[in-house]
Parts: sequence; C-alpha cells; structure tokens
Amino acid sequence: MAETILIADDDPAIVRLVEVNLKLEGYEVITAEDGEEALRLVNERLPDLVLLDVMMPKLDGYEVCERIRAEGRTRQVNVIMLTAKSLSADKIVGLTAGADDYVLKPFDPMELVARVRSTLRRAREMQAISPLTGLPGNLQIEDEIRKRHRIGERFAVCYADLDNFKAYNDRYGFLQGDRAINYTATVLREVAESTPGCFIGHVGGDDFVLVVEVEDAEAASQKVIELFDRGAAELYEAADAARGFIEVEDRQSQVKRHPILTLSIGVGINSSDVTDYREIVDAATEMKAFAKGRQGSVYAVDRRADAD
Repeated sequence: MAETILIADDDPAIVRLVEVNLKLEGYEVITAEDGEEALRLVNERLPDLVLLDVMMPKLDGYEVCERIRAEGRTRQVNVIMLTAKSLSADKIVGLTAGADDYVLKPFDPMELVARVRSTLRRAREMQAISPLTGLPGNLQIEDEIRKRHRIGERFAVCYADLDNFKAYNDRYGFLQGDRAINYTATVLREVAESTPGCFIGHVGGDDFVLVVEVEDAEAASQKVIELFDRGAAELYEAADAARGFIEVEDRQSQVKRHPILTLSIGVGINSSDVTDYREIVDAATEMKAFAKGRQGSVYAVDRRADAD
C-alpha cells in the first residue's frame, strides 16, 4: 500500500508542483489549503507524513503541528515544515512545535522528495527498533512470530508485563520509569544469552516478548522472574524498598499502597491446530491477564496445546 502524504499550503502553484513530484514517486497525495482543513484531514486520514506550510489561513503551521503532537491518535504522524523564513529562531519554533524536519522556500522539488523519503525511512526504522531499549519493536516481533509459524516450528511466545508500573511512574517520574523498563530489558537479554534460539522484543511501554522453543519456555520464564525479582528493589528509594511498597494518591485523592514492581508473563504455544500466528499472541495475552490476577511475579502457560 502506498504511503499517504498530506500537502498543506495555501499556494496552489506550490501544492501542484509538490503533488506531481510525489505522485511520480508512488506516494498517495491529499491536499489542504488552510490549517483547519489540514488538521481535519490528519484526524480523518492519518497520513504517513504532512508537508506543512508555516503561513496558512485560519491556523498557522506551528499550531497545526502542536495539535498533531498533542493528540495520541496523531502523535506519530511525521511532519516537515515548509517556510520562506530563514531565521534560526523560526526553525527553532518549528522544531519545538514537534516538526521532524524543516525545508526553506524556494526549494528544489527533488530535494524535498529526498527529505520526504528520508523522514519516512527513519520512521519505519523507529517502528522496527525501540528507541528506549534498542530491542526489536513491533514490526520485527510480528515478523519473527509469523516466520516461525510459517515454517511449522514448535515455539512459545512469552508476553511479559510489569505490574504496578503506573504507580511507580507516578511516584518516581518518567525518567525513573524508563530506568525500570531498561532494567527489564537487561534481564531479558541475560536470559536470551543463555537460551539458544531465543528472540526478545520490546512491544512498547512496559511490555516485552520472548520467543523461544517450547521446551525452554517455562525455564526461561522462571529465570526472567528470578533475575527481575532479585534487583527490583534497587529501583526504589531505600525507605520505600525497606517497606516493600509505595504510597500514591489516585484521581479521587485517596492514598493507596502499591507493592514493589513484579513481572507477569503469559505463555502461548504454537501447536498443529494453530492456523494463524496471531492466535499464539492472543493466547499469550490471555495467560498474561491470568498471571496478573495473582500476587507477585508469576508466569502462566496455555496448556491447551499440551495434547499435541
């Protein structure tokens, strides 16, 4: 499927010039002539990239870019700002608003196409690899599971998720939250190094995946839990670690206790009756939810495949 690019500019000549060149490169193109229309199309069509003129009627490009970045649904849309202004301050404003790149008018159409291609390539690479942990991201995880299922390999998907992470983030802040996520990634790497054929990936947030041979699934899950629990308390201030819990005020202004971070792992198995690789992921997700209903670090295995 062709990637979609929105051109938002009130100059019809520029829109036509850019549109022709992008279509020649195989992109699908939609256009807007003011900021309000651009914002509407971003929300309706979710383009892969927006070429956004700074000086537009109704809403200027800076405000449109800020609104794109403010909404969770549109936050990942790539934005290249187009402007006739060349002052460094204007570039800084555009980048501060959340633009991925900045192109000055007048521009060479082929240079603009190259910038578009480069920005989209970087975006695809970011989807493939987690910028926080450096582990393979969703695209590579899906490819790995699909490939193993296609060749008929008997493998397990171990879906790991931190318990009480939101409370930890609220108490210590996002930087410490990132530290906890990286600690989890380190634990998984250590287990992967001692588990032949093990693949690990970072789904996003505090969710991770291990793909291992069925025979190694329980041992790997148990090892992950043991290593994680061994160092989890070190992520806390000494007083909180000694108490074994933190106190966090919820949205109703009630103070609640939350135990030290633990890990829940759900294990789904590729068996002969699995026709779609996504069934394995669904089983692992179901088992993870079951594990989260129990106290402490726990793994739960989908035993429905044992009869194979």
